[in-house]
Amino acid sequence: MARPPVPGSVVVPNWHESAEGKEYLACILRKNRRRVFGLLERPVLPPPVSIDTASYKIFVSGKSGVGKTALVAKLAGLEVPVVHHETTGIQTTVVFWPAKLQASGRVIMFRFEFWDCGESALKKFDHMLPACMENTDAFLFLFSFTDRASFEDLPGQLARIAGEAPGVIRMVIGSKFDQYMHTDVPERDLTAFRQAWELPLLRVKSVPGRRLADGRTLDGRAGLADVAHILNGLAEQLWHQDQVAAGLLPNPPESAPE
Repeated sequence: MARPPVPGSVVVPNWHESAEGKEYLACILRKNRRRVFGLLERPVLPPPVSIDTASYKIFVSGKSGVGKTALVAKLAGLEVPVVHHETTGIQTTVVFWPAKLQASGRVIMFRFEFWDCGESALKKFDHMLPACMENTDAFLFLFSFTDRASFEDLPGQLARIAGEAPGVIRMVIGSKFDQYMHTDVPERDLTAFRQAWELPLLRVKSVPGRRLADGRTLDGRAGLADVAHILNGLAEQLWHQDQVAAGLLPNPPESAPE
């Protein structure tokens, strides 16, 4: 697996806030609401606009209750479940995200296909995990800031995936960051984890999304701003990995975790 790039070195970090970026975001919004895309659907751009699409499959992993389904809902602009219900079977969600490359100035439409499977289903049905892992481009490992055990479980998950899928991107996300005052995972432990594993570690809040003036509908643009760092992080890691695999970028030797 290629060493993670420096954040902001592959895609322009705040491009989505520029006038040009907002024009591209319009194709995944409808009247400031997020558009929902099926597996075979894609955004429609104005006729003069030509844009390449890069598609990736992403498996979301973590203990039951850490917020896997809630994270995917936030990334897709959907309502976050108020009460936790374990996912039964495999749930797939498609998210499109335009990003501008630093090196060439090209705009790429990233298509992320998130696969989420409940922990009980993975244990009960032998075919679930192989289906989720097949042709996967990235793993998102989730832990909750309010669940110490979910953080301590990360090294075992990471080591197992490193053995089974050594060339796949791995990213770690801490959920329920807005409850940081009640955290079971102090900053010193996060620092030690980063030094040991040299993996991107991002944070996401679990608060409900902001609403439009009607008080009911989710604000699509505000929701995108809340998760842009995760979508940009995924785009950056995956595009960089592809460039290294194609021989367009050098791949420095990877140091093993301590």
